[in-house]
Amino acid sequence: MIGQFAPLAFWTPGPFEMVVILIVAVLVFGRRLPEIARNMGKSVSEFKKGVKEADKVKDEFLDDVRDVDAEVAATICDTDASDNDKKS
Repeated sequence: MIGQFAPLAFWTPGPFEMVVILIVAVLVFGRRLPEIARNMGKSVSEFKKGVKEADKVKDEFLDDVRDVDAEVAATICDTDASDNDKKS
């Protein structure tokens, strides 16, 4: 009984189903379809801009962390060198 329904879980629309979906979309949305597509395109471009901006902020943050790490390492080296000079 369960074996009969297992293939339904992995259903993907074929060419005929895609045509039916397209016809229903045209009937439901009609003249607004180009406007909807345009708005979706704008949304995708805004999302891409946001992802690029987030990557830029992440890279700037990592650069700042590397700079601080280098400063700390330099300070530690300077402190060690000063301690060795005092011991001599």
